[in-house]
Amino acid sequence: MKRVTTRILIEVLIVFSIIFLGAHLFLVFQGRNFIIGKLQQATGKKTTIAEFSVSAPMNIHISGLNIDGLAEIDSVHIAPSMRALLFGKIALNRIIINKPKFTFQRFAPEALPIVEAQSSKAASAEPKQGEPVTQAEAEQMLNKPPAIPLRLIIKEFIVRDGALNFIDRTVGPQALVISARDIQFKLTNLYMVPRSAITSFELKGNIPWKEGQEQGKIEAEGWFNFHKRSMLASLKIKDIDGVYLYPYYSTWVDLDKARIESAKLNFTSEIHGANNNVTADCHLELTDIVRTPRPEDQPQEKAEKITDVVLDIFRALDQGKITLDFTIRTKMDRPEFGFGNIKMAFEDKLAKSRKPSFFKPDEIFGFPAMLVQGTFKGLTDLTAAVIGGTINAGKQIGKTVEDAVKSKEEPEKEPPKEEPKQEEKQ
Repeated sequence: MKRVTTRILIEVLIVFSIIFLGAHLFLVFQGRNFIIGKLQQATGKKTTIAEFSVSAPMNIHISGLNIDGLAEIDSVHIAPSMRALLFGKIALNRIIINKPKFTFQRFAPEALPIVEAQSSKAASAEPKQGEPVTQAEAEQMLNKPPAIPLRLIIKEFIVRDGALNFIDRTVGPQALVISARDIQFKLTNLYMVPRSAITSFELKGNIPWKEGQEQGKIEAEGWFNFHKRSMLASLKIKDIDGVYLYPYYSTWVDLDKARIESAKLNFTSEIHGANNNVTADCHLELTDIVRTPRPEDQPQEKAEKITDVVLDIFRALDQGKITLDFTIRTKMDRPEFGFGNIKMAFEDKLAKSRKPSFFKPDEIFGFPAMLVQGTFKGLTDLTAAVIGGTINAGKQIGKTVEDAVKSKEEPEKEPPKEEPKQEEKQ
């Protein structure tokens, strides 16, 4: 009996050695082209890799990864979990992305130029930025089918010294660019499989506004559980330049008539989620308001008077500070951010003041409520781009490893079944 057991173990070891050796050789000789092909297929963008290497047992090292118009990455290191592979799981111990530069653009649907369909379908022939797209390509961009869920485990995902440019072409004839620099992102214990697991994350970065001006800062940390649809997180954004984000609320507020030269906002949010229901308790503070001097011979315009009244009301209610607290309720699997809660919070706060005013309620609401709404919208979009971009990059790189391993695993024998407790432990 002992001799039979030993023979079975030897045969199993031989099978797995062949699998590992085959996967290693595949990555060494075909890994570069395989990853380039998968990334081009996923993004529709031309992809190049300057250097590619594999070290034992199957660690992947990539330098100079460039996805045309989307990402430029200095280096990527991927370390698969050999132990997980023994039990038929696809898991990565670590993904490290060094000095990535991501670019995300938002286009208005009506702004997409349409031309007659082209015959070429090659990935390298995809339209570049500024070039017209076909009717079919436009429909595909606007009605993209949901992606197939990726069954993957990532123990540690790290982004070091990242940068992101979010280009919004929907706010007017001139695009608005919101940037984030010095991004440090860490995510641990990500289970994209049907299993309850706590995934933790940390995010830090700087938001440069105008040259010579103090940079804004963004920080986020917390955890979430995909399986139970629960989460707990905090978000802090400091020194937001409200005037820089003026295109988001320019149709509501005239800063020149209100004589607002500059204004900053600080934003914090405590986010709680359970059973897919998410509640975000938000706090905004408007600081460092600088007013444009008005010539003595020029009469005070109505917009300036309204601004003075609103600011005086808020300062009187908060001991000289201009603050606003509001709550956002949404779903974890379908997050949506509306501004109705912000409007209600402003109206409630103004209602607390009994200071007489000859302005209508909707006129008083114009500032700083619209400034806050527009600023909040811009920073929400940027935050989504920062976090979404880094996670999607890790998913796509992980997908290439998963497919590479599967391509060698499928022709071989199935791995031996283990006891449930032992497999769960692994």
